[in-house]
Amino acid sequence: MEKIKIENVTKIFGKHVNSALKLVEQNKNKTEILKQSGATIGVNNANFTVNDGEIFVIMGLSGSGKSTLVRLLNRLIEPTSGNIYIDGDNISKMNKQQLIKVRREKMSMVFQNFGLFPQRTVLANTEYGLEIRGIPKEERRLKAEKALDNAGLLPYKDQYPSQLSGGMQQRVGLARALANDPDILLMDEAFSALDPLIRKDMQDELLDLQQKMQKTIIFITHDLNEALRIGDRIALMKDGEIIQIGTGEEILTNPANDYVKTFLEDVDRSKVLTVENAMIRPISINIDIDGPKVALQRMREEEVSVVLAVNKTREFKGYITAEDALQASKTGEINLVNYLRTDMPTVAKEMYIQDVLSIISDSKTPVAVVQERKLVGVLIRGVVIETLSASVENEGVSDYVPAT
Repeated sequence: MEKIKIENVTKIFGKHVNSALKLVEQNKNKTEILKQSGATIGVNNANFTVNDGEIFVIMGLSGSGKSTLVRLLNRLIEPTSGNIYIDGDNISKMNKQQLIKVRREKMSMVFQNFGLFPQRTVLANTEYGLEIRGIPKEERRLKAEKALDNAGLLPYKDQYPSQLSGGMQQRVGLARALANDPDILLMDEAFSALDPLIRKDMQDELLDLQQKMQKTIIFITHDLNEALRIGDRIALMKDGEIIQIGTGEEILTNPANDYVKTFLEDVDRSKVLTVENAMIRPISINIDIDGPKVALQRMREEEVSVVLAVNKTREFKGYITAEDALQASKTGEINLVNYLRTDMPTVAKEMYIQDVLSIISDSKTPVAVVQERKLVGVLIRGVVIETLSASVENEGVSDYVPAT
């Protein structure tokens, strides 16, 4: 379900806005517009939607327009042109009172520098948004304590920000935003001031909170690995333009242009790509009806030495080797059940490749991909390597089950 819709949104800074806007309509880029009009393009004709309950990451380098874009969503910065819809309501047309109501009731923002009041306790900081909304004292205390409890900070409610670590201060900022129970959470570089270990912990906490609360989150970052780790979808920006929108896997496997390819060079793909992205269609036999001659025929056709075995409902049962099938054929066997080997590892297609690399490395066989006990694919070492790095040659694949 669509929660936010951004339609032809442009932000121009400086003089000669109208002439710069005409250049935007002519699809001129940021450099051309600056040269011809003297105006700076913050956001250039942005169009996208964000679904209810989605973590939508907007990322790019400094100057790409990502922070400007998130501030357009709540009109901390006024758009030059275009429309911004929340739940179908066009907030770019709202008056001041209507906008204040939306900001207080529908969205909250978490900043990089925490934004805590040093003279207020943790509890009083968390209550702040509720206080300015006029929520009664006892009610706002209960809501704030619940938010702090969810963030694991309730025991610290009477302390002051200066008594807390950076990571704990950021959690207070997050708890304050969530105490209002907003539909939408805007997070602008919220974790970038934290050291790497605390930053990873905060990412985990955000994902844990999202599982429980299912908010719509717009998350701004310049860190691609952070975007890939937490984002349901990612919008990559450059010079005020959105270059590509997609899931992490879509962007990694199908970069829109050379800029995106360069941006992705240092990414550890094993932490992002799933088994489903690397698995291939297995060569299999029905162990209930197929005998050794069928198995050997399949192996000859496909030039492999192993076939996977399933029953008539595609439940994975094991595998048959060429040696075993040949032995069964020589002895006149018509059923391969007694020759079935069951030591092949299995994994789920949703698992990250990073999490199955050791299984693939240690296994002397392919690895079966199983969903609800049914065979849906197979992983082989060479294809996994090829998926992670196209420059690595697929050596020794004929010892396993190839793609068909």
